[in-house]
Order: sequence, then structure tokens, then C-alpha cells
Amino acid sequence: MTLSSPPVPGLPTTPPGVGVAAPAALPRVTVLILAGGKGSRLEPLSRDRAKPAVPFGGCYRIIDFALSNCLNSGLRRALVLTQYKAASLDRHINQGWRFLSRELDEWVDVLPPQQRLSEEWYQGTADAVYQNIYTIEQSRPDVVLILSGDHIYKMDYAALIRDHLNAGAAATVGCLPVSLEEGQSFGVMGIDERRRVVEFAEKPADPTPMPGRADICLASMGIYAFDAAFLFEELCRDATVPGSSHDFGKDILPDIITRSHVRAYPFGDGNLGATGEGTGYWRDVGTLDALYEANMDLVQVSPNLNLYDPDWPIRTWRENYPPPKFVFAEEVSDGDHPPRAGVALDSLVCTGCIVSGGRVERSVLSPGVRVNSYAHVTDSVLLDGVTVGRRAVVRRAILDKGVTVPEGASVGVDPKADRARGFTVTEGGLTVLGKFDRFPE
Repeated sequence: MTLSSPPVPGLPTTPPGVGVAAPAALPRVTVLILAGGKGSRLEPLSRDRAKPAVPFGGCYRIIDFALSNCLNSGLRRALVLTQYKAASLDRHINQGWRFLSRELDEWVDVLPPQQRLSEEWYQGTADAVYQNIYTIEQSRPDVVLILSGDHIYKMDYAALIRDHLNAGAAATVGCLPVSLEEGQSFGVMGIDERRRVVEFAEKPADPTPMPGRADICLASMGIYAFDAAFLFEELCRDATVPGSSHDFGKDILPDIITRSHVRAYPFGDGNLGATGEGTGYWRDVGTLDALYEANMDLVQVSPNLNLYDPDWPIRTWRENYPPPKFVFAEEVSDGDHPPRAGVALDSLVCTGCIVSGGRVERSVLSPGVRVNSYAHVTDSVLLDGVTVGRRAVVRRAILDKGVTVPEGASVGVDPKADRARGFTVTEGGLTVLGKFDRFPE
């Protein structure tokens, strides 16, 4: 889903903490990024990689947005908790996020399952944190900020933490307004006039509307700030509760709101446009169709997600490729096909790409893509090293790394034919090929 909502009664339009007396400096904060989900709804893209490691926007990985938000918020101590298919994610963190100085007590560390407190895989989000409680304690945090590694957005976490401290809350939950239908897929909370959470239900069949707005509800973003001592105590308590699923949304939050101060923090992003106001862009890219739409957002003339804001850069690791190249500009047809021209319109084209006499429209080309003569690529996302053969047609498709579209072939033109060839076709009619998938002879 995309957040781009009007102001909501009961929630301030300016992120809390702005214009409010706040500490000169944040206390010691440790960030935990939960990056261990299977991501089965993103297969085949997640067939060989964890969901946070799935490429996005040409040159990024999904997890780069949470990590960049941390860096831009002044938070430089982060633990990335991994689990399934973590090799690609671990490699990306090592290549792109090892620049912080441990001598200055700054780091981004990958923390695989250690099974120190259990011989099982993580049973839920709270259990993932609980099983790493000793490592977290060693970082000596005053506040623990817990994030999901699989959302696309820009947000100043420092403002959330200051609001948490100013309110004297035990826990603070990042939230955003969504429709009642969308609320069925989120944790939904009810708040009072002071933004204290008085109700929390995980994926309710009948979400509670916000006061004064019968059409929307308040959804949890999966962003939690906890006082460290309080968090450790609650994790240890939850670990002994029979029947608990050991999940923040299902167990921890519904329980603590009855006896502790839990605060809601309205989402305000760092995605500043020409007016200097946030556009409120937030994407859950948990499905292939959602991931595709988020990529297509970027090729708009004025996308809601501004990747070109120098005050809020999105960092990643980039291989050393040469500049993109566009060749052939013939003006005369040979009679069999139109003139050959290498062009890309309304598209993102990364380094190392060669558009050699082909045509690209409304598409995202990752590094090292080659589009050959008379080929036509429209409304598609091509990941690293994809080759599109001469006279081939690619339409409404995601092609993973290393895929080669043979000369004269088509993909995405006829979803029924694509499905018959063994390709993945989504409910939205999008054709997706996994890493190094081959076309049938």
C-alpha cells in the first residue's frame, strides 16, 4: 500500500518533537532491524535471497531504506537480525555498510540465529529479539528501536525517539492512517486525545475506525521504540507465557497497553519536495505486484518518493560499472522494420547499461542490462545483467538477474502463454522470471 493521506483529526500534521523542547542529544540507542522473514509472496525473486535483500529502484536493496533512515537520523549502531536465505543480504551489508568506525562505537552488524536460548528458529518478532538479548545488552542501550527491513519509506527516527522520551512512555509505536480494508492486514490501534494507545489488535477482521473518521483506522508500521530495561523485562516475561506466539503485534503490545504507557507516533517522512513538506510515502512491498508498483512510482515525472534529495540520501553498495550508453540513431528504415534507435523514455537507467538500438519506456534498468537492436521494453523492471535480444518484446515484467530474452521472443505480452511456459504470473497479470531462468527451447 502507499500512504499519501490528508491530515487526520486527532493526529498532528507536523511530526511530534518539532518545536518541542527536546534533549540536546539522544541517549544511547541501539537499532534492531528484523530481516529474517521468508518472503514467500515475493518468489521467485526471494527464491535465493531474503526479502530485505530483494533489489529495488535499479541500484538499491529494500533494506537500504531502513539503514539510510538510521544514518540520516544520526543512529549509527544497528544490528540486522537475519534468518532465511541470508547469504545475499549478508554480502550486501558487508560490501555497502561496513564504512562506520567501530573505534567511534559505530557499526552495522549482521546477527544470524545463534540459538543461545532456544534450539528452534525464531517463533515471532519478539522471539527474534529475545533470542539475541545478550548481544543487545552488550551494546548498553538506553533505548532500543526495532524496525522492519522490508518497507520503502523515508523517516526521521530521531524525532520519534525524542517524542518517546518527552512523553515518558515505556514504548512508542510508529503509525499511519489506512483504509478499513487495508487495516485488516496490519496491527490496528485505538488512541486517546493524548496519543496514548488504549487498544491494539493484530490483523482484525473488523478494524476499529479512528474517532471522527469512520472510513480509516490507525495502523502500526512495525516501528517500535522501547526503554531498554522495560523491553528486556517484557521479553523475558513473554518467553514464559504458555501459548504465546512471541510476537510484538499479537502478544507484547496488546498486553503492555493495559499496564504501561504506550504512545502512538504519527508517520512524518523525510521525503521533502519543493514545498518543504513531507509527502507521506510508505510502501509495503511484500508482494510481487506491490514491489512492481513501487518501482513504477519512481519513473513518474515527479515521484512521491524523492531519491534525488541531497539532504536525505539513500545509500547502497554499487559495483564499479562504466556510465550507461545509448547507441545507434539511424533515421532511415531498411523496409523490414523501423529505423534503429537506442532510446530510453520515462525510465531509470543505471550504470553499465547499454541500450544498443532498442527502445525502453517507463522501465527500471539495473546495472549491466543490455537491450539490443529493435527490442522494445515497456513498463518493466530488469535486474542486474539482463539481456534482451534483438527484436524481443518485454512488457509488464520483472526479470531477475542474469535472464536472457532470446532474439525475437516476447515476455509479458500474453500472460496465459507465459504461465504455460512455467513463468510466474501474478494476480495483476505481471510476468516474473527468477534468477537465471531460461526460456523453453
